[in-house]
Amino acid sequence: MPLFRPPSEGDNLIVQATIGCSWNHCSFCSMYRSKQYRPRPQAELFAHIDDLVAEWPTAHRVFLADGDALTLPTEDLLAIAAKLRDSLPNLTRISAYATPLNILKKSPEDLAALKEAKLNLLYLGVESGSAEVLRRIAKGVTPERLAEAINKARSAGLKISATVILGIAGQDGSDEHADATAALINKAAPHYLSTLQLTLMPDAAPDFLARWDGKFRPLDDEGVLAEQKRLLEKLNPAHPVIFRSNHASNCLALAGTLPKDKDRLLADVAMAQTGQGHLRPQWLRGL
Repeated sequence: MPLFRPPSEGDNLIVQATIGCSWNHCSFCSMYRSKQYRPRPQAELFAHIDDLVAEWPTAHRVFLADGDALTLPTEDLLAIAAKLRDSLPNLTRISAYATPLNILKKSPEDLAALKEAKLNLLYLGVESGSAEVLRRIAKGVTPERLAEAINKARSAGLKISATVILGIAGQDGSDEHADATAALINKAAPHYLSTLQLTLMPDAAPDFLARWDGKFRPLDDEGVLAEQKRLLEKLNPAHPVIFRSNHASNCLALAGTLPKDKDRLLADVAMAQTGQGHLRPQWLRGL
């Protein structure tokens, strides 16, 4: 512990294939700062799976924790997938967090084999399409490489659930962040796209603010709504994208499919901007 997983995996079986995050440098993130990254030895991991299956033999979906299980060698991931298929007769899907570098290091054949083994959904933190923002938050990747990773996974038949962070560029970088993020998604459309709203935990805030040279000015809800409106206006993905902003950090919950529901989503934002929409109370927000 602590154990983290995407909101959509809350009702699924969580298997800790790795401990911590192999990158663990993102300045906004405090999720794995208390952990040293390590893969779990296979014997330990398989015993862990046996214990979980004994408790829940009918589980049909599995999420591989912690931060980026896809960093494991492909042969190890295939062995884990085989163990899960053998242990869970109702298994339909395995998913995991992934970093762009995880995906780029895998060959197309590796990714196709993982998809065939039912590891067919990856959660990818895009955060921003702006090169400057990615540098400031120590993401360790360029927009071009992010687009390459998304398209490479998609070509192999894997589904990508991507997240971007509203407010991560502050007031001064808001427009550029929205424009560049939309451009990235338009060029490399994931299957699912979710927004989070920047929430800095006390142990992450000093490093994050230092990387902005002490000049970071956070967005209030009004600024976040304006940024979300600009992002939605410019999103025209080549493939349909299921869009959500229902994570608990968001001030406004939205749901739809782009580009089909774009006008409705923009109307929902406009209502919130005029005080007619319901914003999530501060006490209900969190990570």
